[in-house]
Amino acid sequence: MTATFGRLNRARLEPGPGLTLIHAPNEGGKSTWAAFWRAMLYGIDTRDRDKKGYLADKNRYQPWSGTPMEGEITLEVEGRDITIRRGPKGSTPFGTFSAVYAGTQEPVPGLTAANCGELLVGVGAEVFTRSAFLGNGELSLTTAPELERRIAALVSSGQEDVSFSQAMERLKNWKNRRQVNRSVGEIPKLESELGQVRENLSQLEETAALAARLEGERAALARTRDGLAQQAEAHRLLAQRKLADRYAQAEEEYQAARKQLNNLETELSTRPIPGREELKRAQGELQYLKALDEEIKQGEPALKEAEEASAGTQEAARDEHFPDMTGEAAVAKAAEITAAVQSDAEKRDKRKRLSPKLAVIGLVFAALFGAGGWLASQNVIFSAGLALVICVGVIANLIWTRLLTRKSEKRIAALLSPFGVQTQEELTALAQDYRERCQAAEKAAHEAEVIRNAVTERQNKRDETKANLLDFVHAFAPEVKDMFGCSAALSRALGIDHDLALARERTEERRRRLDDLAAQGAGRQAGPAPELPVPELGPEETDRALSQAAGRLEQVSAQLNQARGTLQAMGDPAALSARAEELEERLSRRRLELDALNLAMDSLTQANTRLQERFSPELNRLASQYMARLTGDKYGAVSLTRELEGFVRTGGDVLPRSALYLSRGTADQLYLAVRLAVCRLCLPEKPPIMLDDALSAFDDARLEAALELLWELSGEQQLLLFSCQKRESTVLANTPGVTKIEL
Repeated sequence: MTATFGRLNRARLEPGPGLTLIHAPNEGGKSTWAAFWRAMLYGIDTRDRDKKGYLADKNRYQPWSGTPMEGEITLEVEGRDITIRRGPKGSTPFGTFSAVYAGTQEPVPGLTAANCGELLVGVGAEVFTRSAFLGNGELSLTTAPELERRIAALVSSGQEDVSFSQAMERLKNWKNRRQVNRSVGEIPKLESELGQVRENLSQLEETAALAARLEGERAALARTRDGLAQQAEAHRLLAQRKLADRYAQAEEEYQAARKQLNNLETELSTRPIPGREELKRAQGELQYLKALDEEIKQGEPALKEAEEASAGTQEAARDEHFPDMTGEAAVAKAAEITAAVQSDAEKRDKRKRLSPKLAVIGLVFAALFGAGGWLASQNVIFSAGLALVICVGVIANLIWTRLLTRKSEKRIAALLSPFGVQTQEELTALAQDYRERCQAAEKAAHEAEVIRNAVTERQNKRDETKANLLDFVHAFAPEVKDMFGCSAALSRALGIDHDLALARERTEERRRRLDDLAAQGAGRQAGPAPELPVPELGPEETDRALSQAAGRLEQVSAQLNQARGTLQAMGDPAALSARAEELEERLSRRRLELDALNLAMDSLTQANTRLQERFSPELNRLASQYMARLTGDKYGAVSLTRELEGFVRTGGDVLPRSALYLSRGTADQLYLAVRLAVCRLCLPEKPPIMLDDALSAFDDARLEAALELLWELSGEQQLLLFSCQKRESTVLANTPGVTKIEL
């Protein structure tokens, strides 16, 4: 074998005849060589895909070197050496195949990529993998239809073209084709189709009745629609007549507006009207003039009242005590007289206070002088005379003081008597009252003068404003003679622009209305309008009823067309009835077939049960012999179920023991015995047996027994034993005919 496969890069392996022991450490390529051997025989399944925890062979064994996957095997077949080669074809691994006789390019007849393994080995890939290919240390077995057929052929007849599972699978397929469950299969389909045909027949009858009813309803609706259409036409003609009347009225209004506009434009062209700002200013002057008249009207009574008040205050201010004197002069004169009176009064009062004091002093001195002369008895007369003189002086002083007091009082009375008062306080009060009256008179006179000036000023302004307004208005309204006419002329002048603008807007609006009516189809009527019948319903009700009738008619027509289409699509009732009879006949036949299949499956199951009771005694016998040799006669009996589950029994056991209860090593020995028995009994071509770490779980004694058995079998067919251990080499050290290879 020469391989570019996985980690192998043009690696070469040449095993010897009989038993070849190939030793290599882990990752030394043992499993890769085993997979290469199987791939060269049966190819690589390119439909296989990677899964979680699993790599497809096409990806797992892509060459690590990056070169295409390819290989070559030279083997002996029926006494001749042939060479098999596989290589890439595009991106397909092992897509090309050739088989030639060694040393020549002569192809081997009938050997192709598809049948290579089955022709050379004698069995398909499923049986080969479960017998002569013990790869990856996995020895347990699972059933397969081909293997089951070959084992079943050992029972009696030797036929290998049928198995229970295949027969049962075919019967199930036939049954499923007729009825898998209530919804899948020919019987449910026929039942469904028959139900549909019957339903179609029922619908056909209902649809025919519906079509007849809809035909009558459509005719009635068509009559109703036509009547409503006539009423709608009458409403249209009436509306057209109303539109014509509106057009005539609009035309009259338009002509009137045009006439008014022409008159205003003519008036504006014949009379020059001042600017709008001047007119507004003149109108403001007119308003100001009205305000002046109002102020003058209010000022004249106020002036009269002020003059009357001034005259009253003037009269109240006259005083006989202060003739032709101002108030300030009267107060000054009163102050002067008051000062003179005050001076005389002070002198008088001073004398009045001093005279008694002098009299007392004189009398005291007189008494002192008199008393002193009497006491001294000397100058009595002088003392008495002096005392008398002092007394006389005192009396004279009193008299003189009295005279001066009266004179002063007379002078004071002379000063105050002209004013009719007794004291200077009264005189001061009288003068101040006169001054206040004078001030009030002056204030009233000033107020009257202010009002008089204001009234006069407004009268002058009014007269001037009137004259200016008349002059301004006479420029475009000479007929104006008073302020009323002036106001009217100003309003007319100001309003003529506005009237002109309104007239233009009105004229344009009337024209647009006339155009709109003309666009709606209005116009002058030619001659008298004919009499029209008045519809029973109003325009809106007629339109609504017509729309509903037309919509319902359209709906009924659509339903009728749909019913007719349904009748046409459903076909001839006679054809449907014939189809129903045909379906009933086919359904009856399929139900009979289903009953027959159920009976056949029951019979096959019973036959298979009886067959399992004596399943492959030859295989069990040979497997028992191999198991006894592998275990040192501990387990001498082996039996297999149809699912290839193994059971063993020791000499002292009553019941067989399942492989599930055995240790891994013992279980591997059981299935190695079974596989070797299958190879011996079921593989007619005796191909090389490939064992990859198949003995790794054996103990030393059973390993030695297994190697002895394999050495004996290698006398009949080639065996390739891959191992990562040295125990096999030690056991086979002195065994003749064993080829040993180190990778």
